[in-house]
Amino acid sequence: MSTGFTPYKLPEEYSDIRTATRDVCDAGVAPHAAEADQTASFPAKSYEALKAADLHAPHIPAEYGGAGIDALGTAIVIEEVARACASSSLIPAVNKLGSMPLLLDASEELKQRYLPPVADGEAMFSYCLSEPEAGSDAASMKTRAVRDGDEWVLDGVKRWITNAGVSEFYTVFAVTDPEAGPKGISAFVVEKDDAGVSFGKPEKKLGIKGSPTAEVYFDSVRIPAGRLIGEVGRGFSLAMRTLDHTRVTIAAQALGIAQGALDIAAAYAGEREQFGKPIAKFQAVQFLLADAAMKITAARELTYAAAARSERVDADLTYFGAAAKCFASDAAMEITTDMVQVLGGYGYTQDFPLERMMRDAKITQIYEGTNQVQRVVMARELLRGNAF
Repeated sequence: MSTGFTPYKLPEEYSDIRTATRDVCDAGVAPHAAEADQTASFPAKSYEALKAADLHAPHIPAEYGGAGIDALGTAIVIEEVARACASSSLIPAVNKLGSMPLLLDASEELKQRYLPPVADGEAMFSYCLSEPEAGSDAASMKTRAVRDGDEWVLDGVKRWITNAGVSEFYTVFAVTDPEAGPKGISAFVVEKDDAGVSFGKPEKKLGIKGSPTAEVYFDSVRIPAGRLIGEVGRGFSLAMRTLDHTRVTIAAQALGIAQGALDIAAAYAGEREQFGKPIAKFQAVQFLLADAAMKITAARELTYAAAARSERVDADLTYFGAAAKCFASDAAMEITTDMVQVLGGYGYTQDFPLERMMRDAKITQIYEGTNQVQRVVMARELLRGNAF
């Protein structure tokens, strides 16, 4: 008996985005992933491939020269890039992270000045929130911004800044009223070439080695007053609203890493023979693959649900963004470890990309809020009645 119910299915346009992105990544990103990891260098060739296909900052609206891909489509792009190279997936992900505060709160003048160069691929955008003593407790930041006539003067240091030194533009959060706590923090656009801006040495990291991470220093950096994003004192709330949207991109990155690992392990298991038959015939291996597929399916549904809420700015976005990021990254860490196990000794070598994927997966449990913080966020939203 028909009930008239149509099972959930993504519109065809998203399948087209996936297919197009995968084609670009198979040809122009995956071949450079191992080199970016081994040399710990920014994947410039991958960037050019993404830029040529308008996938380097797909979220930027068409009115600013961008592809105008919505939050779900952008998540699919990041997922597919991460399937090929996690470091390269931070190109579209961090461009969104850095520019999201402008999209949420900036004046039209700031948007017109800074979004088109990113859309054109002439510049990238990074996000400066964390500091040496202000990680999970971002509100305890010390970087200061003092008004001086028609300028703001910034002094301080930011740590763990993705693509530091590569990006041309930086969204910087700084204290403008030391007595006001979180309500005394404001947001600004700083340019790489502003006098007084400098960068530390790239961190030596476990994974995502092709995406440079470094400190950014502000030594009496003078910027025009018009580079304030939104209102004075609204920076911390803007930072948190931004993360509600961009935690979805980390979920997508983790999802892509996990999918890439499963694809490699499943193909290997079908070819590798022991005891006279492919190891895919052994139940122990089948269970590893089945569990991975199940968790990826669940992570994908949760991530896409969160992305749809990001596009609509639903009341439960904070919960869904935290839940997607937490679940997908925990799943990615477990899945990549298990897929290394499927390959046995080969999985532990650089002859296969699984050891890189396992190392890359770990950071998704840490940045844009540790998964312990995500659980705090989810519990808070649940108790407020904003979980569903």
